[in-house]
Amino acid sequence: MNIFRNPEIQKSLLVHLVIAILAVTAGWLHDKYTALYLLLFSACYILAHYLLTRSRYRKLKQLSSELDAMLHNNTPIDFQRYQEGELSILESELSKMTLRLSEQAAALANDKQFLADSMADISHQIRSPLTSSNLILTLLMEQELSPDRRRQLLRELTQLLSRIDWLVESLLKISKMDAGTIIFKHLPVSVPELLKRAAEPLLIPMELREQTLEITPVEPQKQNADSPQFLGDFTWSMEAILNILKNCMEHTPVGGAIKVSFSQNTIYTKIIIEDNGPGFAKEDLPHLFDRFYKGKNASEHSVGIGLALARMIITQQNGTLKAENRPEGGARFILSFYDLFQN
Repeated sequence: MNIFRNPEIQKSLLVHLVIAILAVTAGWLHDKYTALYLLLFSACYILAHYLLTRSRYRKLKQLSSELDAMLHNNTPIDFQRYQEGELSILESELSKMTLRLSEQAAALANDKQFLADSMADISHQIRSPLTSSNLILTLLMEQELSPDRRRQLLRELTQLLSRIDWLVESLLKISKMDAGTIIFKHLPVSVPELLKRAAEPLLIPMELREQTLEITPVEPQKQNADSPQFLGDFTWSMEAILNILKNCMEHTPVGGAIKVSFSQNTIYTKIIIEDNGPGFAKEDLPHLFDRFYKGKNASEHSVGIGLALARMIITQQNGTLKAENRPEGGARFILSFYDLFQN
């Protein structure tokens, strides 16, 4: 490596030579022995400076080569060899950079694997109802089909198409949240009105299952008292609670009951949704909010994204969602919103 190609080294050498010439000239004016002494001193100084600079540049070149090997071959670097002067500062920054690069590489690998698994799950979830739909359409084309059988097949086809529509809509919502393109509103949300609106789409299915839905505050509200509120997005919050209520409905037996209670204190607003179904298997509890996870007691038509979507919506509104088994049996979901609306 020819360090004299470096413009900084050239300038440094020129400055040292000018100083040496001036020193030798000044010494010559005094006497020749002083001039000779200054000449030897300047030569030794310039040589020592050159040797130290060359040694430092060799270490920089070695470090550059190791960085290139790390970036292309994933070869680790032994930074302990560079513990001196300004190289120690460079070592510190490079250590941080390599650590971040390693973390990013691991995160990208995990994201890639997660994307592949998600695509496989999505294709499977959509392919199943599509296959059933094609089969029903084939049966509907038969001319000898009785009116009753035709109506039954049409009802099944309608259910399958509704399932596909819900699945695609939910996946689009999740992908938008992952991309950060959804902006949640920050407005007062009335908890009683939120629960009422969220339960409306399920009232008829619950009636067909002979299930009851009870929505009550934890403590009776005082006359003229304001109902519990929090700051959030009414529409998205309704989507989250609807998915939780739907999960409870699907796991509650015929004639069962679903209870919803709510309360508010100076720190948070709490909503508790409970059912008297079989509850959660112990091994399912850590994975209930994972995408496409189907628990031991999952229904036949369960997809495994409703609860995942609910938690994403709630956490992005400064809230928390957790699930547990009731001591007396059944499931319990606890929602807490920490952005309170002060009247």
